[in-house]
Amino acid sequence: MKKYSWSFPNDKKITYTAVIILVFIVCFITMQRKESHSELTLYGNVEIRQVTVGFQVPGKIVLMNKEEGDAVAKGEVIAVLDDTDYKNSLEKADADVKKAEAISREASLKYEKNGPLCLKNVLAKQDYDTLLSNRDRAKADYLAAVAAQNLAKSQLGYTQIYAPDDGIITTRIQEPGSIVVAGQGIYTICKNHPMWVRAYVSEPNLGNIKYGMKVKVLTDAVDPKTNKIRTYEGQIGYISPVAEFTPKTVQSTDQRANLVYRIRVYINNVDEFLRQGMPTTIKIDLKS
Repeated sequence: MKKYSWSFPNDKKITYTAVIILVFIVCFITMQRKESHSELTLYGNVEIRQVTVGFQVPGKIVLMNKEEGDAVAKGEVIAVLDDTDYKNSLEKADADVKKAEAISREASLKYEKNGPLCLKNVLAKQDYDTLLSNRDRAKADYLAAVAAQNLAKSQLGYTQIYAPDDGIITTRIQEPGSIVVAGQGIYTICKNHPMWVRAYVSEPNLGNIKYGMKVKVLTDAVDPKTNKIRTYEGQIGYISPVAEFTPKTVQSTDQRANLVYRIRVYINNVDEFLRQGMPTTIKIDLKS
């Protein structure tokens, strides 16, 4: 029996090789398109709410308890003014209240004692009016003294700055010994919550996302414990109703889109490794 061997000319071999490569490329592109339709990838930056805190009264700083990078807890005292003058003002206000209270009490007693005598025509109507006027004036002076006392207490309390929320000191603006005015910035604090990623989505993908959609947020950092990229869970919390031009640093997967929509992805499992401005990658499973 004869054995036959099949062989192709060199040009045919090249043709079949090209066909195989072309089929592979088509399959690869098709798979990529299917993946792009099932998963949306966006790029953005971490944003954190910041607050600049200062004293509500002027004075000289005598103590600053925190350095840049220190953690603060809500209600913690982080800076103190010299409160000598404010304590003196409160002491004077306390004395004024006691004085006004005594005068008001005396005026009320005179009115209660001598007022009925007018009904018996023992005192003149003019004397009655004087008693009534003195009583009302003394009572008003007492209320004014109490208001001044409350103001002095508040101003004394304003000589301390309390952290408005849990966070991190990012900027220490002043130093002990500085004379500051009311409202002047002393610290800048980055709050721990809420924390979100600002990203942009192109118009063709706008109809594939919605509020509350679960997403994964990935950073460029690798966790040394797991040797995996740090991943966080989040959800879409804001979608801008107004289109805007692509920013200079393009945050959209479609580089060719002229108009994009800004979104916010709020991160649920926030930790100390997320930083203001950190670049992130957002993965959105469109099938879910």
